[in-house]
Amino acid sequence: REAKTMDGQFKHFGEFLSMIAPGTVSRGMDNRLKVLGEGQGDQGGFLVPEQFTLQLLSLALEEAVVRPRAFRLPMSSLNLSLPTIVDSTHATNIFGGVRGYWTPESGSYTSSEPSFGRVTLTAKKLTAYTSAANELLADAAISLEALLLRLFPQALSYFEDDSFINGIGSGQPTGIINADALVTVAKETGQAATTIVSENIDKMYSRMMPSSRGKAIWLAHPDTLPQIVAMSRSVGTGGSSVMMNNMAGAAPASIYGRPLIMSEKCQTLGTAGDIFFVDFGYYVIGDRQTLSMTASPHVRFQNDETVWRFTSRLDGRPWLESALTPRNGSNTLSPFVNLATRS
Repeated sequence: REAKTMDGQFKHFGEFLSMIAPGTVSRGMDNRLKVLGEGQGDQGGFLVPEQFTLQLLSLALEEAVVRPRAFRLPMSSLNLSLPTIVDSTHATNIFGGVRGYWTPESGSYTSSEPSFGRVTLTAKKLTAYTSAANELLADAAISLEALLLRLFPQALSYFEDDSFINGIGSGQPTGIINADALVTVAKETGQAATTIVSENIDKMYSRMMPSSRGKAIWLAHPDTLPQIVAMSRSVGTGGSSVMMNNMAGAAPASIYGRPLIMSEKCQTLGTAGDIFFVDFGYYVIGDRQTLSMTASPHVRFQNDETVWRFTSRLDGRPWLESALTPRNGSNTLSPFVNLATRS
């Protein structure tokens, strides 16, 4: 009987059993059947072939960073406008113009008003496309369609997350690195290239809005870890590490009590964007169309191929228009803080 091969191996254990069933061998030896014992020649019997498994080994992707922490809204049309309060300075008022006055008895009231603005999300399309020969669909040991339905949503989630961090805003979401409200902390005088020092971390922490310190996370590229781990602070005649880490993995690493998350989507060490201190509650995501998949055997009918198309429509951006000037002092505050280039 004619047998289909897969790199010279049986497709599954059942196929092997069918080839050695009574009456099968007499019709001719299948070249995939092995004689008993290596180096023993033709001494009869068959060895069970190499173990067959449907488990596909693949590289695990990091989990999404932004979406689980962001402010998410459904979009019922192409555009979604969000009313906002423009609150850029507390030097003389709050909420863009609201002010309280100490007024004497029978004194006149003084009016004040908040300032309103609008943030608009416009759905952008994130897509992926692939095709496969119908022979592969029929003969593959692992269900190819099921595999694609697992891999491509993970891939689109990965690129979505990357745009929430690095996106330029033209045809894609605006990432935190391009936020209007981003505060960039300058490097220290004389600081060596491709380094992070404790003073950088101190100043980044100080520029976070006080109301966001209990919700913000540190987000950094893996290349920064040796620098972060090595940072220490003098305490009396001794010292302590800036980073707190449970080596047993029971708790996440943290800096000043806030979680430290490593992501390859950050910029490499020494470049602006290699480490952030961020409250993603000020990042808004609008979902116009959740991920959908369409398959067609007709697009490449002449080539005997089936194609798959994956589509999602969404937008995302930091919604603050500017960093906040505090009541006293000149250093602005923001829920988005990063470190300037050190080169």
